[in-house]
Amino acid sequence: MGTTTTLLTFEEFEQLPEEPGKSELLDGELIQLPPAKLRHMDVTERLLFLLRQFVESNRFPHLGKVHMEYGYKLSKRSWLQPDVSIEHPDQKRGDYLEGAPLLAVEVISESNRADHVHRKVKRYLANGSQEVWVVYPDTQSVVLHHADQSRECDTVLCSDLLPGLAIDLKELFR
Repeated sequence: MGTTTTLLTFEEFEQLPEEPGKSELLDGELIQLPPAKLRHMDVTERLLFLLRQFVESNRFPHLGKVHMEYGYKLSKRSWLQPDVSIEHPDQKRGDYLEGAPLLAVEVISESNRADHVHRKVKRYLANGSQEVWVVYPDTQSVVLHHADQSRECDTVLCSDLLPGLAIDLKELFR
């Protein structure tokens, strides 16, 4: 017999007690992950630094602020917290950032489930993200997702959204 999952609204999710680790709401399903390990956080911080440096030095008008671990309320049943994100320059704000970020970056850990990651990519793209990066430290690769295509980078990460960006993946995963 399968397990029953109780679906939550955002309001119910918002009332849950804080626990160690990361909690997200994906189509009403509560996703709880353990605290991130050092390797995960090292890659996340390097990406944050590189993206902030790039955005601040290029001053692209189509880019908003770069964040680490900010939450985005996508709908009444989805609130996601990408590891790194770039918000839209006119991102709607209330108590939370509303809608998906312009760029969402998910760094994969052993606790991530493939079906959750796949669904998150789809939700980001359906709710306003122009690009989603799924970063795989174990294989030292990044898959870039757009609404109509995906491509894998295994040496240098270049982005259609961020012209001129070139991240050496060996350096990122050092």
